[in-house]
Amino acid sequence: MPSPSIAKQLRATPVQPGVYLLKDAQGQVLYVGKAASLRHRLQSYFGSPVNLEPKIRNMVAGVTDFEFIVTDTEAEALILENTFIKSRRPKYNARLKDDKTYPYLKIGLNEEFPQVYVTRRVTNDGARYFGPYASAGSVRKTMALLKKLFPYRSCTREIRGDDPRPCLEYYINRCVAPCIGAASREEYGKVIDQVVMFMEGRTEAVVRDLRGKMEDAAEAWEFERASRLRDQLRAIERVTEGQKVVSLSGQDEDVIAMARGGDEAWVEVFFVRGGKLIGREHFVMGGVQDDAPERVMADFVKQYYDRAPHVPPRLLLQHSPEDADPIREWLEQKRGRKVELRTPQRGEKRRLVEMVAENAGQRMEQFKVKWLADEDALESAMEELQEGLNLPRLPLRMECYDISNIQGTTPVGSMVVFENGQAKSSHYRRFKIRSVDGIDDYAMMQEMLRRRFQRLGQRAAQSDDEAPPDDGAAQGGSWGILPDLVLIDGGKGHLNAAVEVFLELGIDDVPLASLAKEHEEIFVRDMQESIMLPRSSPALFLVQRLRDEAHRFAVTYHQRSRTRKGLRSAIDVVPGIGPKRRRMLIRRFGSVKGVKDASTDELAAVPGMTRTLAERIKDYL
Repeated sequence: MPSPSIAKQLRATPVQPGVYLLKDAQGQVLYVGKAASLRHRLQSYFGSPVNLEPKIRNMVAGVTDFEFIVTDTEAEALILENTFIKSRRPKYNARLKDDKTYPYLKIGLNEEFPQVYVTRRVTNDGARYFGPYASAGSVRKTMALLKKLFPYRSCTREIRGDDPRPCLEYYINRCVAPCIGAASREEYGKVIDQVVMFMEGRTEAVVRDLRGKMEDAAEAWEFERASRLRDQLRAIERVTEGQKVVSLSGQDEDVIAMARGGDEAWVEVFFVRGGKLIGREHFVMGGVQDDAPERVMADFVKQYYDRAPHVPPRLLLQHSPEDADPIREWLEQKRGRKVELRTPQRGEKRRLVEMVAENAGQRMEQFKVKWLADEDALESAMEELQEGLNLPRLPLRMECYDISNIQGTTPVGSMVVFENGQAKSSHYRRFKIRSVDGIDDYAMMQEMLRRRFQRLGQRAAQSDDEAPPDDGAAQGGSWGILPDLVLIDGGKGHLNAAVEVFLELGIDDVPLASLAKEHEEIFVRDMQESIMLPRSSPALFLVQRLRDEAHRFAVTYHQRSRTRKGLRSAIDVVPGIGPKRRRMLIRRFGSVKGVKDASTDELAAVPGMTRTLAERIKDYL
């Protein structure tokens, strides 16, 4: 129940649209939001906490006051909400990280001889702005490309047209030298027009214009000028050849998708102009823990396009954003024309969104791999994990176990090893599950653990189904190494199954834990409650990485086992075909499909085969 003072404020709150600011006892703004009805939205926070997300429940516990501002429309409320989030930077709002520093590329069309700049401020001064870019490095790469393609000036001198000589850029065809009068204001303006068209993605128009000028110069016997234009044209064509055609409709659209990781979301934006992918940028949203994907998408669209000087006619989104209608209305106000928000479910557009989502996941994974290469970060993560799980020693060697099967068929298990935070693939092991029939993940996990830890302290010969991975040397002695932590992929039930094996084998000095994927809860032996490491915790990231590697290794082995089983079963059911004849057939025809497609005469010609057997194979296959 809300405090009496807040209850009184709620009764006096209007039902009009507007923006609200939730504050703590020190007057700090914890959260900024907008609502179509301020009273109804605020009452939803201070009712029963049962239906509130954990993040919102924690926030409301610290709220002692609120204020609001009434607006005429939801679109006005959305604009004001963005303004407050930028200025107040509330703790519980999802927000673009480092949002005050995003750079833009500026083309000074309001100048007599326009320049191309990097700027961090967008003003209504008549210039053209492109961006925002994720980093200064991104915008400077774009500027370097533009300077190679278009001969605009990079100097800051006042242009009078009477300088005694040009700079070096004129002699290497990187500037048309308006400083000495080699190009008039109109001629220089055409160069800048080409830069703008290129940045807008209208490369066909640029190529067409340059090709016309080149042909005119050749007809006028101005061969030196024609050759310069030819070289410029070729350079632009080489760049545009790398622009992938991703839409047959030839429309302009931004495609936005994301990957989640802890308290952050990695958001990819692909810029499609005229059906071609002309560029991409990535951004990181912080403070997204427990937020629904639809809310994160809405927050990103609002904050990104609040800064973006250009809004395309269509946004293709991975998730339909919350408050889509007021967001669309606001974007249309910014653009001055219709804007379409689409979350495609099938077809070409859906495949395009999935491609962007895949890129977001890959980029986040690359970031994680880079993080794992930092020895100081890994040591810090292991220390945090030791403290968080109350381990008796630093987890220098960690083993993780996972099971893979489809409805109980061809079940296999995997054991992966991390030492000093890094994967040690030569110590990985695979297990064929032998004694479990049907679907029983707990029993399968127990069989694998029993077979591994019965061998603790021994150096046993490797059997075929417990062989090291193909790229690692056999390390029989690795069975005798005591791990500092055993991690099970699963929940409390999987952990209890593992504890039974350890009790049976009398192992009490190896810490046991399990990681449940749904909420990333960690269950520890002899502890009733789960442990929730912070979402942005390096320790959580490390165990997630270990768990994902065990899953990958198990699935890979399971797929291989199913393939081998399929090859055997298809031919071995044929009476009279034993292992030797099967090997001869596969060697001759390459696969079961090759055997099936072969004629009876071809099958009969294989050494060891007869025509009767060949006809029998054709009948069975």
